[in-house]
Amino acid sequence: MAYTALYRKFRPLKFEDMVGQEHITKTLKNQIMAGRVGHAYLFNGGRGTGKTTTAKILARAVNCLNPQNGEPCNECEICKEILSGALTDVVEMDAASNNSVEDIRSIREEVNFLPTKAKYRVYIIDEVHMLSTGAFNALLKTLEEPPEHVKFMLATTEPQKLPATILSRCQRFDYKKISNENVVKRLKIICAESDISITDEALHILAVLSEGAMRDAISILERCSQESADEITADLVKELVGIPSLEMISKLTKAILENDETTALQAIDEVLEDGKDLYNFLWEVIKYVKDILVYKATKKLELYSQEELMKIKDLADKAEKERFLEIIYQLSELENSLKSSTQKTIMFQAGILRICMKKIQKPILQSEVDIMQQQVAKRQPEVAQNQVKQQSKPVTQNVKPTQDWQEIVNQLKNAGKIRLYTCLVNTAVDKLNDQTWEIIFSNGLTDFNKRILEEPNNRADLIKAIAMATGTEINIKLRDGKAKTVEKKTDTSAFDGLGIDVNVIE
Repeated sequence: MAYTALYRKFRPLKFEDMVGQEHITKTLKNQIMAGRVGHAYLFNGGRGTGKTTTAKILARAVNCLNPQNGEPCNECEICKEILSGALTDVVEMDAASNNSVEDIRSIREEVNFLPTKAKYRVYIIDEVHMLSTGAFNALLKTLEEPPEHVKFMLATTEPQKLPATILSRCQRFDYKKISNENVVKRLKIICAESDISITDEALHILAVLSEGAMRDAISILERCSQESADEITADLVKELVGIPSLEMISKLTKAILENDETTALQAIDEVLEDGKDLYNFLWEVIKYVKDILVYKATKKLELYSQEELMKIKDLADKAEKERFLEIIYQLSELENSLKSSTQKTIMFQAGILRICMKKIQKPILQSEVDIMQQQVAKRQPEVAQNQVKQQSKPVTQNVKPTQDWQEIVNQLKNAGKIRLYTCLVNTAVDKLNDQTWEIIFSNGLTDFNKRILEEPNNRADLIKAIAMATGTEINIKLRDGKAKTVEKKTDTSAFDGLGIDVNVIE
């Protein structure tokens, strides 16, 4: 006997066997019991959520000789023939490969004929959004006024691609992602009936990896069961689905947080020696940093063991949330660079080193600047006054008129403008005139920050936040605040002996 894949073997045969879509199955059962089944249905949702399964059950239910509470009996002659695919009155068509006008015209010709055995002739069209414009036009008239003996059941993952004229003629049902809890329950039933031994942790990982698609979860389970005759463990699942070693990911993340360039390069070398794809590895690092941020905010995470959660907790304590956000954006920028690069290894190494070397500078407090000014003034009041004025612009985070600048930046964070907040968290401002402020990037103005701040919506949000704080609409300019040292042009002898490093800014 030919082998049958698990997801086909355990496809639900009744509405009650479906999980996570009770809001749909209950309505359909009520329609069947009341004899008010529509002529056209549109089932919309993500992959593996039960769209085609629902269509097949409904096709049997409307034709069943002995329906029971809106369910097909699956025992009568009609049900058995539909299950075996022998009944020509139920037609399944894949619109991805049968999307031409001729394919739909053949349906238009067939619908005029009465069913051979069943009560209704049923057409199940999967991935209906793949039909051509001409095919949709050919289907429209038939869908609007079909014969009484015809039912249409359309399934799609992208309803926005369907013409409004088609959507308005169908009863639409939207499928939800199946919860991890329901996925685990269904997998336990399948494992019990298939004599598959699996740990609870492995089941949980399968549910998370499926992302709400039951078919994906069953497919991964089947692959794991074929790999090992013993108990399926969490480590086996991770290895088979290609999740990079968490030790490698954690090592690189820790090196970035600690600005440890040597360890970061060692971690990259280990990845290369292990034969992992750098692009996939980078994506896993981004997700890992995101998970650390989520844990720092909620103290909860799925997919990780207790030992792994302890590592995540240690990493979460090494930096503030803003630092993790900054790393995510920097890694995402590196990911975009890798896509167009022919030297991915070099770009990856250089990008990680740049992130490691970029440290968040601690802002100098106004009180520290005041003390510095007083000490300098004792030595040479006039020279010191001019020198300190020049120095104060690039190094001070709280320069007037922006003693409330950090408050403005924090308001952006509270308003959910996280990308803006991340770009501005380590900046200062300078008042050029009554209508213009200049934002100073003391760590350097990167292309990424420039791109974010030049987006019309982001720029409008920033100007609005400043206006709310100052009562005046202010124009903004951007300035790279990295200082350029001017040699042998200005006398800095007034600072000798004070232990103060002075760079005179042009």
